[in-house]
Amino acid sequence: MMASTLPPYDPWLSSTVAFDVMLATRARAPALAARASQRLASLLEHASRRSPLVRRMLDGRDPATTTLSALPATRKRDLMAAFEDWVGDPEVERAQLRRFLADPTRIAEPYVGRYLAWESSGSSGEPAMFLQDARALAVYDALEALRRPSSSGPRQWLDPWGIADSTVFVGATDGHFASNVSIERLRRLNPLLRDRVHALSFLQPIEHLCRALEMRRPSIVATYPTQAVLLAEEQMAGRLKIAPHEIWTGGETLTPSMRRAVQSAFACPVVNSYGASEFLAIASDCSHGRLHLNSDWVILEPVDDEGRAVERGTTGSTTLLTNLANHAQPLIRYDIGDRVAIAKETCACGSHLPVIDVQGRCDDILRLRGAHGAAVTVLPLAVGTVLEEEAGLFDFQLLQRAGDRLELRSGLRSGDAEQALRRARTALAGFLSRLGAHGVHIECHAGEPMSVGRSGKIPRIMVATRGAPAHR
Repeated sequence: MMASTLPPYDPWLSSTVAFDVMLATRARAPALAARASQRLASLLEHASRRSPLVRRMLDGRDPATTTLSALPATRKRDLMAAFEDWVGDPEVERAQLRRFLADPTRIAEPYVGRYLAWESSGSSGEPAMFLQDARALAVYDALEALRRPSSSGPRQWLDPWGIADSTVFVGATDGHFASNVSIERLRRLNPLLRDRVHALSFLQPIEHLCRALEMRRPSIVATYPTQAVLLAEEQMAGRLKIAPHEIWTGGETLTPSMRRAVQSAFACPVVNSYGASEFLAIASDCSHGRLHLNSDWVILEPVDDEGRAVERGTTGSTTLLTNLANHAQPLIRYDIGDRVAIAKETCACGSHLPVIDVQGRCDDILRLRGAHGAAVTVLPLAVGTVLEEEAGLFDFQLLQRAGDRLELRSGLRSGDAEQALRRARTALAGFLSRLGAHGVHIECHAGEPMSVGRSGKIPRIMVATRGAPAHR
């Protein structure tokens, strides 16, 4: 019998989880905490039986009574090095999964028949690989559907599944990234959505992207905040003419000024969310524009430089994430690198889900000189995608020194560092040329110290000059 090529999906489990998410959305803090506590004990008990790595973390402790603070923090590099011990499924093998994720024709195809697989950005080294079972996917679906605010009004009641909407995701579309895999999963599971949900690459020239958006006439555009701002500039200048009902943003920090600019350009609400490859739906906007942590399914621990918990209202140096939904690949006190503060006060919207403020990586948008004095705008996420996917360079920092001069740094000190940088320069120069930024000089330096931003984090893309041209 031929194995199914449909992504993992359990209708009964999805219905059960959705009902619980609906009940918990207006639950009070003690009920939310009780759910999280029960799910943590279940996760640890399951992982202690299956994962040798988690058994070592527990070190003889009882999974039913262990507190998170008693367990060590985990980091991507260490977990990837012990991948088979971490996952604990004899059918899952690191090299085999890496080959699967290298094949773009297999996006959203089930891995070993029962997992959905995706990979993260390699912003801090080797990209991590993540497996999701039907349970985790059911949780992500329910949180996205039931806790994301909507301005649809009567449309939402008449069409609760959004069949009449045309949704376009603008982002990285050529790899097994979480957003891209999720879009393709929806298209595979529901044939009615195949012509209503699309993905467009943000690596194409802006004029091509604008034409593609106009052809699809989206009612919802989902993208990164920096891409939304760029599209807003095109809309205000008359080079883009679309009329979406909502703009969905995520994956980067959305500032109040960015939200205002996008709302003004498209005359529609901007709905922001906070998610990661480690947990797709960490937090969602409420009607007051504040991010609410889905604390019944994911635990965030802001910690200081020594790994100690910080007080509520204080921004940590980094954040530890525990995914209570994913039993296939236990993420327990996983360092996600973002700086998060959990607010002391409850929100005026009435929800008892904690309010969080997130300071993710804040990279700059590059504006390079193009033909006839026009500026070519380049998104930081697009640069990262090209350097990681085409050149295999993950440890880098790119500084714009002038309108036609970039400096590419890498902390690599090995013998092949210069070769890696030459490969990266070729890939980046080709990409910029395709966007219309010709004649850009790219200097490369290996073993150079990285510049630190105001937040204390190391940005990957920085404008280090006042000489960058204004947008055309």
